[in-house]
Amino acid sequence: MIMPMISSLLLIVAIVCFLNLTPQQITEDLMRLTTPKVTLREKARNMRAGKKKKSLGSKLAYTQTALAAMGQENKFALVCCASLVLFAAGAVVAVLIDNIFLLPALSVAFALLPFIYVRNSLSHYDKHIKEELQSVLSTITTSYERNENIIFAVEENIISIKPPLREHFNAFLGDALTVSSNVKQALRNLKEKVDDEIFREWCDALIRCQDDRALIDTLHPIVDKLQDVQIINSELSTMMAAVRTEYYTMVGLVVGNIPLLYVLNKDWFHTLIYETPGKIVLGTCGAVIIVTYMFLLKFTKPVEYKA
Repeated sequence: MIMPMISSLLLIVAIVCFLNLTPQQITEDLMRLTTPKVTLREKARNMRAGKKKKSLGSKLAYTQTALAAMGQENKFALVCCASLVLFAAGAVVAVLIDNIFLLPALSVAFALLPFIYVRNSLSHYDKHIKEELQSVLSTITTSYERNENIIFAVEENIISIKPPLREHFNAFLGDALTVSSNVKQALRNLKEKVDDEIFREWCDALIRCQDDRALIDTLHPIVDKLQDVQIINSELSTMMAAVRTEYYTMVGLVVGNIPLLYVLNKDWFHTLIYETPGKIVLGTCGAVIIVTYMFLLKFTKPVEYKA
């Protein structure tokens, strides 16, 4: 068993050396494969609808942007390379244990490990962004209600804004003061900086306020939505933690039954591990675990406001 594993590792190294693959090249190729080409007509349709497609490419792009904002932009390339290597390792393990039905499940499971680690790190980053966003929008809105000038309102609060939001508002000031005097266009550019529906709604309200100052009173109710979302997520966090714990317990029971069969009934264990029907059962269980884990991530993520 050791010799086939060594041979597989050497084959992977040979392919990497022959193709002259680098972490940066692998990352670029992965982004190109996962990001579909969008025509101008589709872009216009999406802009009119005000919706963004949550594709795999957009999620990878968000991960890359978030890591860059955290000062860890080089980590994304390492994560992509580690995922590719682990994908191959999962396939090798499935071949070594002579269960080709487990190959898809093991490959995907191994490939997801680096992104699961990054996702856990980014969850703290997202929480920080949401908390900071509420504070920033509240202070800027209060200043704007007083002086009715969004540029002055941002300027007098820019020192208290923490990264990475500070960079976004600095870019807004640069657009509004040096690039052009078109405040509306600067606000549209700012709107695309943060992936948050409430922030986009706030920017849209600011754009409307440039034509009608009477609409300034609509800003604070929009900011209050951020606090409402945080309260809901705080109340649901315990419930979601219990759901995740129950899921992990069930997965542990399913996987733990395999060595348990060896103790209880060796004939059943032999059928499960070495016979084709048993291999199919293991492959099916592996696929079900992967699919249900994806649904777990989808249904237990924090609540987001949808316009």
